[in-house]
Amino acid sequence: GMLRGKVVYLNVFLSFRIREDGKDSIPEHPYLYETDVEISLVGSSCKSPVERFWNGNGAVYILQKATHNEESNSMEESGTDGAVYASEVLPKESPGALPLSVGRAKQLISLYTMVQNPNMTYLGISDLVVLPPLWARCDASDAQHTCWIGAEPLKAGNKVTGLNIYMVSCDGPTADKTRFANLEELKMEHKIRHHSSVVTTRGFARYELIAAAAVEDTLAESGGSISVDITWNGVEKILETPPLISAATLNIALESGDPRSPVFHLYQELQFLLALAEGLKTGVTEWPEPSEAESALKLVQEFLTDLKKKLDGDCIFGNKNETEKIKCDTAAVDSCIKSIFAERGDLDFTEQLWCKMKSKCVSSYQELIDCFTLVIKSLECGEIQPWIHQGSSSFLSQLIQQSYHGKMEDVSLSDITPIQMLLELGLEKMKKDYVSFFIGQELATVNYLDYFISTAVDLQEQVHHVQKLHHMLEIMVSCTGLLQFRHENLFPLTQICMKYYKENPLNEKHVFQLPIRPALVKKFYQNDNPEVWKVEISSGHGQKEVKTTWQVSTNAPVEHGTSNNSGFLCDSTVNGSSEERLYFIAMTQCSQVHFT
Repeated sequence: GMLRGKVVYLNVFLSFRIREDGKDSIPEHPYLYETDVEISLVGSSCKSPVERFWNGNGAVYILQKATHNEESNSMEESGTDGAVYASEVLPKESPGALPLSVGRAKQLISLYTMVQNPNMTYLGISDLVVLPPLWARCDASDAQHTCWIGAEPLKAGNKVTGLNIYMVSCDGPTADKTRFANLEELKMEHKIRHHSSVVTTRGFARYELIAAAAVEDTLAESGGSISVDITWNGVEKILETPPLISAATLNIALESGDPRSPVFHLYQELQFLLALAEGLKTGVTEWPEPSEAESALKLVQEFLTDLKKKLDGDCIFGNKNETEKIKCDTAAVDSCIKSIFAERGDLDFTEQLWCKMKSKCVSSYQELIDCFTLVIKSLECGEIQPWIHQGSSSFLSQLIQQSYHGKMEDVSLSDITPIQMLLELGLEKMKKDYVSFFIGQELATVNYLDYFISTAVDLQEQVHHVQKLHHMLEIMVSCTGLLQFRHENLFPLTQICMKYYKENPLNEKHVFQLPIRPALVKKFYQNDNPEVWKVEISSGHGQKEVKTTWQVSTNAPVEHGTSNNSGFLCDSTVNGSSEERLYFIAMTQCSQVHFT
């Protein structure tokens, strides 16, 4: 009777959770089951805590030890239905995940197995739902150091025919290779355990590339990582270097703004643009500290005087001044990258004006008004007739076009007008910079870039699009500088980035993935230790397929503390050599329970 009550209660509890939380949402809080277990349903759109050990997808239940909560009283006795609704919701600020004892986890897995078994008709469970898989965190208190136990229903249509039970054990970190498994022994154990005569092996390795390349110091640890994931069939020995006929994927996550980047000057320019956009939004603009260099007003004055002289015909410099480039003091970078991103030589009047007024130059709202007042006066008097790009649509460009005909509208340089005018100049100039890079390098067509440079959206959205362009540029420059990528690799990468950014907001933490040939990056990892190395031994087909996985990783495979953690750092100083990588070891074994 007691067991029947427990099984029925767990079934009602879990089924209710699904209806309550929906398939893809995450409950705000884990729910308390009995007095000691927290259960949460982790949706398929979230990062799963068991993704390293299980490659299924969809929602999963995660069970862990309840963080002690005074008010929670056991609903064990209160009748099943009432129990679910009275279920205490735990406070949100719980400390890190706490594991259950291995014994308690096994007990819960047995109950879950009974709940899912259609033959248990005497339990009277009428509405049998196929539940999501269930994984319990364990404290490694047994001889195998079990850190997770999982159960996954096997289905035929909507009927459960059995379960896959997973046991994950962990060890380390250690630099002692004698503690590593032997591949032949692993295969033999798998054959005996699963009564199979034939097994196949599949390897997986992940290497950090940016660390290897950062030695050249073009781009050090700047909030980013470039790694490569490699998979191959037919593993010959533990920790082998992947063969060249493997499938590889490059993972790129990069944050903009590394001072050593060859496009850092553009990043700074973008920061000024963002400050102006913020000023438009909030009414408060953060002006840069005035620099010791000349003031913007003086620069604009000289610039206008030069143009005036040209118009008066007493210009003896030929047209050298016209395209005088605004040089940026970037560090002496690899000439290959420098040539890719030289300052454009076709800056028009409004772009040159922006360069005089950007960053470190305009240091107050008043100075901004003074600069624009000078320009507008010169235009009104016809002292200058500046050249502007065709299609330029900023307010200042419209005034310039009116000045060609000697009729200009009155401008009141008050309120946010001057800030908006400057922001428009910067937006037009920077869009042209990025477009000239992507088109010049033949990485995109004008049509493809249209979304990023469209003026059909409001100014704030245009600024957001320019930030996306900058992030993509930083990725291309890093892959060129660090990994010596050529056009045939940059082109598909550009397409991947652009597709993502046409559908998503700016996200510098996003990992862009590019399928590549391992040979392309082999020199960066061939003498290096992998971050993760894994072998998967499998036999059987379809639902009968079973796997044994053995893996090492440089970071802990589980985030909940386990009781053998104290031993985790015991032999970290083997040979005192820094060459020896410390590895955590994790092994996943699987067994099947069949109901039919």
